[in-house]
Amino acid sequence: MYGPASALLRIASLRCAGIFDVDAKAARIDELEKLSGEPSFWLDADRAQKLSKERGDLQATVDSVVIPEGIVKDVRDMIELAEAESDNSLIPDLLEQVDDVTKRLDEAEFARSMGAPTDRSPALVQISAGAGGTESADWAAMLMRMYARWAEKHGMKCELVDEVAGEEAGIRNAVLRIDGEYAFGWLKSENGVHRLVRISPFDANKRRHTSFCSVFVVPEEDDSINIDINEVDLKIDTYRASGAGGQHVNRTDSAIRITHMPTGVVVACQTDRSQHKNRSSAMKMLHARLVDLEKRRRSAVKEEIEAGKLGINFGSQIRSYVLQPYQMVKDLRTLHETSDTRGVLDGDLDAFMKAYLLAAANGPLAVQAEAD
Repeated sequence: MYGPASALLRIASLRCAGIFDVDAKAARIDELEKLSGEPSFWLDADRAQKLSKERGDLQATVDSVVIPEGIVKDVRDMIELAEAESDNSLIPDLLEQVDDVTKRLDEAEFARSMGAPTDRSPALVQISAGAGGTESADWAAMLMRMYARWAEKHGMKCELVDEVAGEEAGIRNAVLRIDGEYAFGWLKSENGVHRLVRISPFDANKRRHTSFCSVFVVPEEDDSINIDINEVDLKIDTYRASGAGGQHVNRTDSAIRITHMPTGVVVACQTDRSQHKNRSSAMKMLHARLVDLEKRRRSAVKEEIEAGKLGINFGSQIRSYVLQPYQMVKDLRTLHETSDTRGVLDGDLDAFMKAYLLAAANGPLAVQAEAD
């Protein structure tokens, strides 16, 4: 249980930290209130709606710091009064109020990891099977289900954009589009290689196998970098969709695959019966991939996490999922772990995501080494 002094210290740090900067946000709120009072404010409905939303978001951020601060100050004063009058009967209840405030502060600090403009964007999640053959293809299908269930638990829309089936089971590659509140903000924590250890259901001798898959997440909407895509640099192929879809997919080549020749980036979409709509979706994916690629080039990132560039094997994993000989899921960046493997594979990922996002907000993280 935190005391008032420690709570006020945390609040003071939040007041000036990053996205919280309460004084600057309060000044912007005053500015927006004056604008909303002008007769011409609602003449441009789109602009008015955007500014009104900005004001609401700013007010919510300010309240997340100012309201707890007021509560803690009142509690501190009441504790001092109780001590002066030698009446300690109310102090336990007052300290419980401080404890409740610290939970609000935890939520406010977590919001620091959701401050980027792209965090509200829908997320494109690419899952690629790596070393391990059929084992990894099955593991990729398990991961695809895990993220679909996570999205479902959060009330988000999850759409399968593209899928390449494995030769015997599972998938070799798949792309999910997940749309909901802070979809990319949450899912950016999943970038990297995921390792599975289990008794293989495909091994007649019931031996233990290790499989790897890469998860690559980009925001669908990112205007931070201007990317011009030249049509002459594109190789566009059409093919018949491989998934379910009735007789239509058996007689029309509606699926689209686009290769950006200068970079080698390949995207595909087969979700719609309309070739035009699939092409539009694929171009959005290509733009998102190229923006991410340019960001990495500009920041000179050495550890590339894209499936085609990072070895999907031993030594590169960010999280291990061990089903045999014991039950354990462990994130190698934050060391957060749980024995509830079934829950995690059923989409209970929030604890892992929060641990990573909170740690990443305080500085870069390195993947820890782990022995098999």
